[in-house]
Amino acid sequence: MRPLLMLWRYPAIVITVVVLLGVLTLHIVGLDELGRWLATAYVGAFVVWTLVGMVRDVLRGHVGLDILAVVAMVATLAVGEYLASLIIVLMLSGGEALEDFAGRRAKRDLSTLLDRSPRVAHVCMEPRSPISDELRDVPVEEVRIGEVLLVRPSEIVPIDGTLLTETATFDESSLTGESVPAARVAGEEVLSGAINGNRAVRIQAVRSSADSQYQQIVALVRDAEGSHAPIVRLADRFAIPFTAVSLVLAAAAWGLSGDSTRFAEVLVLATPCPLLIAAPVAFLGGLSRAAKAGVIMKGGAVIEQIARVRSAAFDKTGTLTQGRPELIDVRPVGDLDADELLQLAASAEQYSTHVLADGIRRAAEDRGLTLLAAEDAKEVATNGVSATIGERTVVVGKPAYLASVAPDTTPTLLDTGQAAAYVAVNGRFAGVLVLAGDPRPEARTVVSWLRSHGVGTIAMFTGDIASTAESVGRQVGIDDVHAELLPPEKVQLAGGLQPRPMMMVGDGVNDAPALAAADVGVAMGARGATAAGDAADVVIVVDSLEKVVDAVAIGRHTRQVALTAIWIGIGLSLGLMVIAMSGVIPAVVGALVQELVDLATILYALRALSGPPSRAGRQRQ
Repeated sequence: MRPLLMLWRYPAIVITVVVLLGVLTLHIVGLDELGRWLATAYVGAFVVWTLVGMVRDVLRGHVGLDILAVVAMVATLAVGEYLASLIIVLMLSGGEALEDFAGRRAKRDLSTLLDRSPRVAHVCMEPRSPISDELRDVPVEEVRIGEVLLVRPSEIVPIDGTLLTETATFDESSLTGESVPAARVAGEEVLSGAINGNRAVRIQAVRSSADSQYQQIVALVRDAEGSHAPIVRLADRFAIPFTAVSLVLAAAAWGLSGDSTRFAEVLVLATPCPLLIAAPVAFLGGLSRAAKAGVIMKGGAVIEQIARVRSAAFDKTGTLTQGRPELIDVRPVGDLDADELLQLAASAEQYSTHVLADGIRRAAEDRGLTLLAAEDAKEVATNGVSATIGERTVVVGKPAYLASVAPDTTPTLLDTGQAAAYVAVNGRFAGVLVLAGDPRPEARTVVSWLRSHGVGTIAMFTGDIASTAESVGRQVGIDDVHAELLPPEKVQLAGGLQPRPMMMVGDGVNDAPALAAADVGVAMGARGATAAGDAADVVIVVDSLEKVVDAVAIGRHTRQVALTAIWIGIGLSLGLMVIAMSGVIPAVVGALVQELVDLATILYALRALSGPPSRAGRQRQ
C-alpha cells in the first residue's frame, strides 16, 4: 500500500526512473540514437513544464532558482549528455520528495498536536450522580458552559472545566512540557488537552470549545503550519547572486577550454536544491521545536523577526508579576464596613477583564459574600469599571479615574509590590482594596538574559500607577518604566521604541493593540487571553516568562541553521563547479555528486529540531 501511495504522490520520480531505465536498456542493446531521442523528448517536456511553473511564480512576484536547472538540462542535451539531463530531472523531482519527507519529520510535533485534538465529549445526563451511566456523546463544539462531562481513564480532557471529582491526576505535558503528572483536587481548573489518569472523573465546563486552552493552541498551530512566506524570502536573497555566479563560471569554463561540454559539466553542479529545500526544512523544524517547548509561533516570518530582536517592552500585571494577585487588605472610608465594600466592588468587577478584578472576586467568594447583579455596567480599558447595583452606582479603578467621579478620592500608601483598586459609591470615595502580586521569580533572570544577548533597550509599559510600576521595575532590573498608560499610549510607545525590531510581551486584552503594533508581539496565553493571543505573533502556552527566552533562543538557532545550511550548499556547489572547470568531473558524475550536496544540506537543516535549551534556566542554576 505504501509503495502505491509513493507512486501516486510523486509520479514525476516514477516516470523519470522508467525513462532512465529505458534509455540505459537501449544503450546496452546498441540503440543509442533511439535512447537519445527518448531522453530528449522527455527532458524537453519536463523543461516546458518547469518553465510554465516559473512564469506563474514570476507573475506572483517570486523570482526563483529554477532557471539554473532549466539551463543545465538544456545544456546537457545540447552537448549530448542526455543521461546527465535525466539525472538532473530525477534530482529535481526527487528534491520535492526529500523536502516533503524532511518537512513531515520537522512537523511531526505539530501534526501530533493537531491529531490529538478532542472531538467528542461525554455529557452526563444526571450531573448529581457520582459517576453517571447515562451519557450523551456530543461534538465538543456543542458543549455548553455549566454542563457536566465524564472523562474516562486515559482520555483527553475535551474542554476547560472545574474538577468535580475529589482528586485526580492529569498528564499535562502537551500543554506545559512538564512530564510529571499533575495532581488536582475538586474545585481546581482542568485545561483541555490534558490526559486523564487511571480513573474516570467529572468536570464542569467553564469555557466553550472555541475559548478552551487546547482548541486555541490547535488554531494557532494551524496558522503556523500554513505560513511559508519567510522561507521563500530567505532563499530569494541568494537566488540571483548564486545564479549569476554559476552562469559566469560555466561560461568561463567554456571560453577557456573552447569545449561546450565544459559548460554543461559545470552547470550540473549548480542546481538549486540546497536553497529550495534547506530553508523550508529548517523553519518547519524551528516551528516544531518551539511548539514542543510550549511556544506557538505563527509562521516562519516570526522566527526571522524574533531572531533579530534588539528592543523589548513588557506589560507588568500578569506578565512581569504573578498572574493572580491576592487581596491582602480592605480599607473602607465612611459608612461602609469592610465586607460591604468588598461585596460591592466584587459585584462591579464581575464585568471587568482586568487581572486585579479576578483577585477581588476570588476574595469575596472566599469570604462567602454573594455577588450582586448589576442593571448596567461598562469597563473603561486600563482605568476601571462602573456598575449600577440596586440604588447605588459603584466605580472601581485607578485613583485618577476615581477622582473624575469622586473628587474626594484620597491616594493611599502602598508597600513594594502592592497594587490598589479604589472604590467610589454614588459619587463619593468609599475605600481602597489592596492587593499584592510579587514579580515572577524568573523575571529578573529573563530581563538579564535578553540584555546580555543583544537586546539593548528594555522597557515596561503598564496601566498601573507609577509607584507600583517603578517598584516592580527595580526588582526585575528595568529602569525605563512607563506607567498609567492607556492602550493608545502603549501603541504609540511600541511604535517609537528603538532599535528595531521591537518585541512586546503582554497578557491582557488591553495589551492586544500594542502586541499588534510591535514587530513581534508575544502573548502570555496560558490563562486564555484570547484577544492578546489573536493579536500576537507568538503565544506562550506555559505560564512561565522564561519561555520568552526560549522563543528568542529558538528563533536565533533556527535562523542560523537555515543560513548555515544554505551556505553549506552554496559552498559545496561553488567548490565543485571550480573543480569541474578543469574537466575532471564528467556531467553524469557531477549530477550524481550534486545529490549528495542536497542530502548534506537537508541533514544539516534538520538540526533546527534540536534547538537550544533555555539559557535563562541554565543561568539560574
